[in-house]
Amino acid sequence: MASVRGFSKNIPFIRQQFLALLGNTSASVKFICIVVLCSYFLSFSEEAVRVLSVTPGYLLPPVFWIWTAFTYCFLEIHFWEVCVDVITVGLCGKLIEPLWGALEMMTFFAIVNMGVAILSAFFYLILYMCTFNTDLLFTVHIHGLAGYIAGVSVAVKQIMPDHMLVKTPLGKLTNRNIPLSVFFMSLIFWLVGLLEGTYPTMFLSGLLISWTYLRFYQYHSNGTRGDMADNFTFASFFPNVLQPPIAVLGNTIHGFLVRIGVCRRTVRKFDMAAAPSGITISLPGIDPHDMERRRQIALKALSERLSKVEPQPSTATASWEQDRTKIPAVPSTSQSVTIPIPSEEILPKPNTTLPQPPTDKKIIIEPELSKT
Repeated sequence: MASVRGFSKNIPFIRQQFLALLGNTSASVKFICIVVLCSYFLSFSEEAVRVLSVTPGYLLPPVFWIWTAFTYCFLEIHFWEVCVDVITVGLCGKLIEPLWGALEMMTFFAIVNMGVAILSAFFYLILYMCTFNTDLLFTVHIHGLAGYIAGVSVAVKQIMPDHMLVKTPLGKLTNRNIPLSVFFMSLIFWLVGLLEGTYPTMFLSGLLISWTYLRFYQYHSNGTRGDMADNFTFASFFPNVLQPPIAVLGNTIHGFLVRIGVCRRTVRKFDMAAAPSGITISLPGIDPHDMERRRQIALKALSERLSKVEPQPSTATASWEQDRTKIPAVPSTSQSVTIPIPSEEILPKPNTTLPQPPTDKKIIIEPELSKT
């Protein structure tokens, strides 16, 4: 009873924080959050869960429940998952939507969720082929925004990879460490029984789908597609020790996908446009905002390093003065130039013929040694 009273007292505060989270966001973000909240009440019906969730055996032929690939992402069984989804979508509207725009954000939302539905169903089909357990096809229900949460973490890693979140005794936790860390945490929670098995499956599927889209297919305002930056490779998701073997494996898979036409070959484009100030080089996926952000980070790091350097005593100036006194003085020479001007008598008169050039113009140079 006391807990209910405490919760009722915090309702105005929760409502205020919820409105602040969704304030100044687009209608699409508000629509997703409202639908997720309303769909939570449908989770109490088993028939609604079966019809709205992706069931691998029903999504695949011959049943083809195609609509479940569009509806499963709005259905959550647990209220804490609803809160996580709303917070994630709200933060996406605050951070990513101003950079991408509402249309690109909705495109990313649709591609990631559709890809997660298909890839997760295909994963359970492979498990069925290995175990011949029909429960994997007809009792597993895929639902929620776990895949989209993985996609948002990948997008944040792309935008602000070096932003530090927490500083621990083991090291700094930055945005580049979030996707893989959350995936392993979901695996641990699944092993101890705190999460369903579909959650890490959806999260890994969302990570792969979102990275593939952002790496190769996302259209940018400068006419390029994808992000070929070196800090956004697939190996960059892993620790530095594991990056070399992961890079070899990733390059092999990428080469195979290029051959079958799924992915395109990595191409570096250099625009040697004629400019009065120099040469302009533009790389795919790099926009002026990202370049300015990296420049500010570099300037901040440089200023921090310079502030830590103590000023050294001015011994160099004193030694330079001593060496200067030892240098022998060199006698300086000066030159005087005398230029006589012709007299006024030979100057031309008005309305007369042009005079001959003066013959008494002489230049005398007399070097004179200065006295020391």
